[in-house]
Amino acid sequence: MSELTRKAEKLDAGDELAARRAEFVLDGPEGAVYLDGNSLGALPVAVPGRVADVVGRQWGEMRIRSWTESGWWTAPERIGDRIAPLVGAAAGQIVVGDSTSVNVFKALVGAVRLAQETGPGRDEILVDATTFPTDGYIAGSAARMTGCTLRPVEPSEVPGALGERTAAVLLNHVDYRTGRLHDLPSLTAAVHAAGAYAVWDLCHSAGALPVGLDAHGVDLAVGCTYKYLNGGPGSPAYLYVRADLQDRFDSPLPGWNSHAEPFGMRSDYAPAEGAVRGRVGTPDILSMLALEAALEVWDGVTVEAVRAKSLALTDFFLECVGEYVPEGRVECLTPLPHTERGSQVALRCPDAGPVMRRLIDRGVVGDFRHPDVLRFGFTPLYVGFADVERAARALAEELG
Repeated sequence: MSELTRKAEKLDAGDELAARRAEFVLDGPEGAVYLDGNSLGALPVAVPGRVADVVGRQWGEMRIRSWTESGWWTAPERIGDRIAPLVGAAAGQIVVGDSTSVNVFKALVGAVRLAQETGPGRDEILVDATTFPTDGYIAGSAARMTGCTLRPVEPSEVPGALGERTAAVLLNHVDYRTGRLHDLPSLTAAVHAAGAYAVWDLCHSAGALPVGLDAHGVDLAVGCTYKYLNGGPGSPAYLYVRADLQDRFDSPLPGWNSHAEPFGMRSDYAPAEGAVRGRVGTPDILSMLALEAALEVWDGVTVEAVRAKSLALTDFFLECVGEYVPEGRVECLTPLPHTERGSQVALRCPDAGPVMRRLIDRGVVGDFRHPDVLRFGFTPLYVGFADVERAARALAEELG
């Protein structure tokens, strides 16, 4: 037994979150090492039974009565309140529904409209130049619709790019390629000092590390639920609108679900109060309630404990890679300082595509990002230190 194998056993023995692994559907000790939870989280064991109940009893037997008697109608806000503590938000500020892309559109256009209330000179949107492509596409469309120009800017350069024309800034909390964690508190403060509004994409941070939306005064935020929140493929996203902005939030997608009188069927639109005005149309109940069941794995778990284990896992993975992988074979793109690291490790490797395919074939599941990046995501609720050591050893064997 190697020294790192013994270290992995010791770390697993002292892991306060180790018992949470049993709450997920995972292969046994000789099965796959799943390090792709930053793309799709594993299935929580409670979900299949809950979905069966929703389909068989709530839909099959109760039918339309379930909108009221089973709580379908209030699910978007109720589940939003379950997510709120995971991103540092008080209740009543998050609504669940639609996709991340749709919510980015709502949030960004809403932010521009908030800014332009104070004067017509706010006609510029800054967008994270390293963003996931869809966020950039949406930002471009939002700019065209609102008469703004769009400026892609590296997150570190945002403070120097802000000015009197800036209406809104769209940033990613964690870079999806490299795992770099951006400084949400200081960047939000800089945006506010310029009189603009900050919109944060939390897809790669919610459920992996503390966010502190309320504490840092974030204006609007969006995120998906199928990564570290384990809501399932295509599970609904969420929209956060800070409480003191809700009465001014003007959604570009007003729908009957966000109307003050949704069953009044009025021709004129009057927005509901609170987070409800972030809704649009009829919510996707099957995936919505699957997500609600998935979030039960967080009962009794703190984000701080998850963050501590996340950093320990990524530290140990980097240690194992440094020990096992031949020198010069990979380059780490993920920052080493904890304050700059999310919950993934990205390694540059010239033949990354074929290498990842071989790793997956042997049961170590990460993913590949064009043209040369190996990504390994670490979900602390179900990834252990023995998984990490095995993955690094397999990587070294494929690169040797």
